[in-house]
Amino acid sequence: MHRRLFLTLAAASGVFASSAAADVQPSDMLGAAGDSSFLEWLNGFYARELTSGWSTTVLAAVLSGLAPDPRVLSSNAGQPEFATPISVYVENRVTAGAVAVGRRKRDGVAQFGAIQAAYGVPSEVLTSIWSMESGYGANQGDMDVVRCLATLAAEDPRRRAWAETELEACLKIVASNAAGRAALRGSWAGAMGQTQLIPSMFLSTAVSASGHGKPDIWNSSADALASAANLLMKAGWRRGESWAVEVMLAPRFDVGQSEGPKQSPAWWADKGARRADGRAWSAADQASQAVLLLPAGADGPALLAFPNNFTIRTYNNSIAYALAVGLLADRIGGAGPLLTPWPKETPLSLEDRMEAQAALAKLGYNPGPPDGQIGLGTRQALRAWQKARGQPADGYLSPQMAARLKAAQKSGG
Repeated sequence: MHRRLFLTLAAASGVFASSAAADVQPSDMLGAAGDSSFLEWLNGFYARELTSGWSTTVLAAVLSGLAPDPRVLSSNAGQPEFATPISVYVENRVTAGAVAVGRRKRDGVAQFGAIQAAYGVPSEVLTSIWSMESGYGANQGDMDVVRCLATLAAEDPRRRAWAETELEACLKIVASNAAGRAALRGSWAGAMGQTQLIPSMFLSTAVSASGHGKPDIWNSSADALASAANLLMKAGWRRGESWAVEVMLAPRFDVGQSEGPKQSPAWWADKGARRADGRAWSAADQASQAVLLLPAGADGPALLAFPNNFTIRTYNNSIAYALAVGLLADRIGGAGPLLTPWPKETPLSLEDRMEAQAALAKLGYNPGPPDGQIGLGTRQALRAWQKARGQPADGYLSPQMAARLKAAQKSGG
């Protein structure tokens, strides 16, 4: 069907010079390579975009010469935010050296005052994102974003719709001359520039703060940072509010409330979660609501996470990522380290994590697909199982907890 549609539309638009071209596929015209499944996907995508109104000229400019990149799927399976123990992830990124470099980088951006005034996002948060996303522009990634997205679309059914939407954004970027095809380089996941914007976000949020006209998120730090600030503002950043604040929990505090109710700091204080540094809450934070986080379980730090915490997750939807960004930002701004130390965590293998998820499912608690990524669904399922057994329900999957789950599965409960 894709081939017939392509032939009909391409003939109508004058692509073929003679009927001898009747056996030519879009992938042939584009000089694409790859296995049959990749070429079949490309032919179908081309035909759909052609019928939606894209010209053969723009399609050829963006899609020519495509081939799957085997590095993409291996990177997709090993994202550190979901595999590395959270304490290790955070401590490796929030170091004294990282704080010192962050302060120098922040102080070197002349446009930060104007950016913060325009978008409301603190310069320390933007500096931290800049550090996390590209090492201040040094590690932007040099992979062909179009090729990466095509690989994900063709080879990962779970991400196909998303990747095809991002490929359509690439068509718009090139067609509008917002950036040239050769400039579309970045990470395996399609993120580009010093603050790593995916193509659709580039279209909707990229701005210029350097005064050079159209945004250049690859070569202009000011443009990249202003674009990140615009992204966070549009995602709901709340001026003047904290992203998260460490709290101390009273003895016998119900840890099953973590990642649960959204309540005011006063409500949490009545329950036994009080600000760790003893300071008074700002008026903005008092009027807001927060969720309790126990990222390393009941033995680790406890934090009240405000709405800005979840806005940070616009970049990467993981607790580990938002914590690293926020804690590094706090330290760049002059705050000290957390008062409760991170516990020593033992890494779980991918097999152990998947087996724990499978055990939860068989015990009647749905953690989502057994992919080894310990996200919110897995933590919620674990809390429900812990509560049912009268255990502290912190939702933390330690090696000991994983062993208990497997034992419970074998014993039938």
